[in-house]
Amino acid sequence: MAVIAMVSAKGSPGVSTLALACTLSWSRPTLLAECDPAGGDILAGYLSGLEIPPRGLLPLAVADLRGRVREEFPSQLIDLDSGNPGRRLVLPGITDPVQAGTLRPTWERLTSFFADLEYQGRGVDVIADCGRLTTSTAPWPLLHRADLILLVLRPLTLRTISPVLPAIAHLRRELTEHGRDPSAIALVTIGEGAYASRDLEQRLQLPILASVPDDPRTATVLSDGGRLRRNPELLRAAASIEPVASRAIAARRARLSATASQSEVSRA
Repeated sequence: MAVIAMVSAKGSPGVSTLALACTLSWSRPTLLAECDPAGGDILAGYLSGLEIPPRGLLPLAVADLRGRVREEFPSQLIDLDSGNPGRRLVLPGITDPVQAGTLRPTWERLTSFFADLEYQGRGVDVIADCGRLTTSTAPWPLLHRADLILLVLRPLTLRTISPVLPAIAHLRRELTEHGRDPSAIALVTIGEGAYASRDLEQRLQLPILASVPDDPRTATVLSDGGRLRRNPELLRAAASIEPVASRAIAARRARLSATASQSEVSRA
């Protein structure tokens, strides 16, 4: 695969929890990059029981200014799987929203670095937790470059769905204005609600890539720390997203490649 960005329109639909669940359950080597400008959660939540020296996205951005991202990248990671090193990695995010402005000049180069990880060593897929779109410091270069943008929502009522419409319009406009194909956007729903999947797709004019059950017990462990149950429902559902996302990315790449080839023939 490549770079998958997860976002929400508003509130807390479970983006960070789902991103971590995917990182813990996918079969390919996976890096969870906490790119939420509001701050990362994993050090104060899921990993709160560990004493971890300061590291993460902010030091990597500083390294980028010195042209040393590749050299310092490994030292900024946390390995979640000691039995299989390099399989499940985390790049912690910023700890204070004030730091988000520091990242702005480096997002373009950091995004290129993330995209290149697919082709290095065993190949690493990046899951970027980009948080809410209702912020002036969203990591837009990363969203522009992402192979797949998953907009996560809880389709409980009209109130929880309504903010998604302007968020989709904003995403489409941003991608189009920067020469990107808006077909990268898809939905992931958490839990059940007032609308059937087909009705929701028609209302929002986007495909639902996956539907994840509401699993409060597992979500609490992933958010606040603790011991996971054996084979929890949320992780099983997150694992099922991997092949669907892989097929979606492959199909989109093939379509874009065919379009580019046709354009070259037309210009010849």
